[in-house]
Amino acid sequence: MRKGFDNEKYLKEQTSAILEKVEQFNDKLYLEFGGKLLFDYHAARVLPGFDPNVKMRLLQKLKDKINVILCIYAGDIERKKIRADFGITYDSDAFKTIDDFKEWGIDINAVVITRYENQLSSKSFKNKLERRGINVYTHKFTKGYPTDVDLIVSDEGYGANEKIETNKPIVIVTGPGPGSGKLATCLSQLYHEYKNGINAGYAKFETFPIWNLPLDHKVNVAYEAATVDLKDVIMIDHHHLNAYNIKTVNYNRDIDAFPLVRRIIEKITGKPCSYNSPTDMGVNRAGFAIIDDDIVQKAAHQEIIQRYFRCACEYAMGIVEKDILVRSELIMKNIGAKVEDRQVVMPARNAALDAQKRGKGNEGIFCGAAIQLADGTIITGQNTPLMHAASSLILNATKHLAGLPKKLHLLPRNITDSVTFLKKEILKGKMVSLDLEETLIALSISAISNPAAQLALEHLNQLEGCDVHMTHIPTPGDEAGLRKLGVHLTSDPDFSSKELFLN
Repeated sequence: MRKGFDNEKYLKEQTSAILEKVEQFNDKLYLEFGGKLLFDYHAARVLPGFDPNVKMRLLQKLKDKINVILCIYAGDIERKKIRADFGITYDSDAFKTIDDFKEWGIDINAVVITRYENQLSSKSFKNKLERRGINVYTHKFTKGYPTDVDLIVSDEGYGANEKIETNKPIVIVTGPGPGSGKLATCLSQLYHEYKNGINAGYAKFETFPIWNLPLDHKVNVAYEAATVDLKDVIMIDHHHLNAYNIKTVNYNRDIDAFPLVRRIIEKITGKPCSYNSPTDMGVNRAGFAIIDDDIVQKAAHQEIIQRYFRCACEYAMGIVEKDILVRSELIMKNIGAKVEDRQVVMPARNAALDAQKRGKGNEGIFCGAAIQLADGTIITGQNTPLMHAASSLILNATKHLAGLPKKLHLLPRNITDSVTFLKKEILKGKMVSLDLEETLIALSISAISNPAAQLALEHLNQLEGCDVHMTHIPTPGDEAGLRKLGVHLTSDPDFSSKELFLN
């Protein structure tokens, strides 16, 4: 893969910028992390060369100087909001984040449930954490917010929140996604710190939008596409332009909120805010680590198309409303992109048409799939009564990579018959064809006695980072298998079965 981003330069610049902020605020800084701290696959896709875990590498370098607070909005727990990268709910992602931090040698000091009102699911989440020895705090909606600054900055506002104990100069405040209550937690902590005579400060660790790239740069447009459900819009930061006569970009929520945040900080500290713009508040050196603009523009172009497909599928599943889908399509059209620009789309659709001609679909639904390998080769697969299109695709791709004949059967009949018998006769399933997870398990069993299957199995890791498109929304088993293989998946917004329950 050609790289457009220099990780090491970014790591050095970002670390230096954070330490400068710490020094500016008398060695106590609350640093809000915007975006994904771990597994930032969006950044990795639009900035080829970006390590999805580079932020954790940065924290490891600073681990003797940091405490970590994890925020999660009670409403996201209640409505079981999903993190799309992993297909898990936000509360499950919080558990995963705690475990992941431990693997990196960093403990999370506290979890804060924000806008907490004794919701049933949130109480259960709180109990689970506390019974595993995790410190949990609950913060209610801040009285007076957003209009009454005097009430916000009082014992009835931020003062009503219990102070979270910290003992390091940098306090990382993170969350599973936007709207987690990170900013409110930071400002609440500032209130308590100043009441105790500690002159702490606040800053925001940002990756997107990249403030020193043009407004219409595709990397910034890709951020709009990624946050289409939040209706984020990239704008010129007029606060920064007025203060310094320099054009920078930011997104509408931060720009709109800045005057209020500045007034709150000034009320807490009793002195003029040191920031003149939301751009000033940010710590973001990503733009200085782009080493090939052409590569990142092309990658961002593809990301915008991928985001459109995801939005179209979410609309079909009833997750988002029509206006969100229309906006996603408009963002794509504004950059001159079309779905056919994604090179795996038409081969997948042609594979579905071929399946239809052969009459090999399952229950009249003909599905196609395509993958583009690292060398540019495109491999296709289609569904049959025996297996899903995703299963055929991955087997075909591994055969190609291993140099095996196309017509070679990797799964012996006795294994597939056994799995089919289990699904139909024992588990009473209606759909007996093998999804991808089942196929991978069958392949691993076959590899015990079949050298060709073993060879194919050994080439599975070469699929990581490859583009995949399917003509139908993947089943849970297909989606989970493709996610574990690390491919970049899109699909057309059609269902693979006429059964409502199965979809």
